[in-house]
This record gives sequence, structure tokens and C-alpha cells, in this order.
Amino acid sequence: MSNAFVYVTYIRTTPEKLWQALTNPEFNRQFFLCSYQESEWKVGSSWKLILPDGRLADSGEILEIDPPRRLVIKWRNEWMPEVKEDGYTRCTFTIEQDGELMKLAVTHEADGPHKLIGNVAKGWPLVLASLKSLLETGKGFERPPSKG
Repeated sequence: MSNAFVYVTYIRTTPEKLWQALTNPEFNRQFFLCSYQESEWKVGSSWKLILPDGRLADSGEILEIDPPRRLVIKWRNEWMPEVKEDGYTRCTFTIEQDGELMKLAVTHEADGPHKLIGNVAKGWPLVLASLKSLLETGKGFERPPSKG
């Protein structure tokens, strides 16, 4: 049984700019709440999400890559032990042109129950709204202060 979070948004940009925003660390910092991704962006290469303070947030592997249309990442949380023990999830980014808009679909899924899916259901909407803002206005969102 699959456990999934799906988010679809439309962004006024080009496929190339959207792809660059998703895969370039400097673009990542501008919309990913100051975090960024590291990878060689080839099938089989390692993938890391680095927090603003330099700690490793998540890690995995590039499973599929078809610029600027599709990216699939094997994804595991590294900084919350109770989430890490659930193992890996898959995150798929699909980009389709719709007139002058880009349709971006993000599907983050796991086989069976997984704590990370509940966490990403809270995080992806903010991150992807920030991505849309960055590409359409030139400014992403700042990292919100932690609650508590």
C-alpha cells in the first residue's frame, strides 16, 4: 500500500528556469528556506539536502533524471531518528508545459506507513509556494522562525 503526498502548482516560467531552480544550489537557497541540494544530477549519484547551518537534513540517490521534464529521488530523513528508521521514500518532480505556464507536480511517496510523508505534507506547500514566488517575482520566502 502506497502512502503519498501530491502537490501540483502552475508557474509562469520556462522549463529550463524551473529545472535550474530545482537543481542549482544557489537557486535552492533562494526558495528552499535557505537549504540547498547537492548532487551530480546523474542516475545513481548521491543526493543530499543541507540545512542552512550545514547539517545534513536528508540524503538519497538520483533514481531517474530527464532534464527538464522529470526527476526522481530516493529520499531519507537524516536528522530525526524516529523518521530515519522508517527508511527511504521516493520524491518525483514532473514538469509539463501548459501554454506559457509550467505545471509542476511533486509526488512524495512511501511503500506503507512512513512518518516523513506527514512531515513533507507540511513542508512542501511552503517550499513550492516559495519556488513559485522566486520564479515569478524574483524573491522566494525567508525561513520562518521555529515555533517553540
